[in-house]
Amino acid sequence: MRKFCLIGHPLGHSLSPQIHTRLFELSGEKVEYTLKDIAPEDLKNKFGFLSEFDGFNITIPHKVGIIGYCDELSEGAERYKSVNCVKNGEKKIGYNTDCIGFTKSIELLGASLGSKVLLIGCGGVGRMMAIETALEGGELTIAALENDLPLAANVIGEIQAMKPTAKVKAVKIPDDGLSNAALGDEKFDLLVNACPVGMFPKIDRMPCLPEVLDNVKFVFDAIYNPKETLLAKTAREKGCKAMTGMAMLVLQAVAAHEIWDGAEYRKEDIDKLIEDMEALV
Repeated sequence: MRKFCLIGHPLGHSLSPQIHTRLFELSGEKVEYTLKDIAPEDLKNKFGFLSEFDGFNITIPHKVGIIGYCDELSEGAERYKSVNCVKNGEKKIGYNTDCIGFTKSIELLGASLGSKVLLIGCGGVGRMMAIETALEGGELTIAALENDLPLAANVIGEIQAMKPTAKVKAVKIPDDGLSNAALGDEKFDLLVNACPVGMFPKIDRMPCLPEVLDNVKFVFDAIYNPKETLLAKTAREKGCKAMTGMAMLVLQAVAAHEIWDGAEYRKEDIDKLIEDMEALV
């Protein structure tokens, strides 16, 4: 029986075993998929142990530390200096499937990154979302708190180094919340939330004032717990098409199986998997 795992610390409750086991079952295979809680200081001592697996996934805080284990990095992993999937074999190859999960989620939503995009937050996953949007040709506005404006400036610098023609700017989120006035009453095709506002247990909050959604067509909220955030609920009430983050979580896992086995899945099976995982949160 082939063996796979997820490494991280602390792991706590994770949906990875359910998602990956289901994907293997859809491919007609039974494997062992386990969780391995590894403290950061112990990671290098576990490199030999990790070679015993056919492949594995990586979550916080090991996405950078695991690079020392890899013989090669994919283009996405190299771009973000972050690895969340490894395929073991003759060479140990590190991949970043978070960016694939994000771009596929936007496709599933029916939106386009090559449009006018408002991104709220730019730390961690937000940085990746900003860069992917710019590389797709989007006209990007990054909304950040005052303390995070230097971070936004760094991301803009990275984007301009990769793509000098990129259209990207930053705006400050005022103390009383992100409003249309703060955005210059601009209209956007897509709003992407990459900040934790609205995440369980503080589910009664939004990363922007409701009025912002009057100037938006599509909303992607990276939060997947709760399954319907206040942002997504309000967006739908205003006639926007909205999606939360479970699709991204599942689709980055699908990308891992494409890497490990060249797996292919029917859209209806993946839609059902997303729906079933949302029912668990």
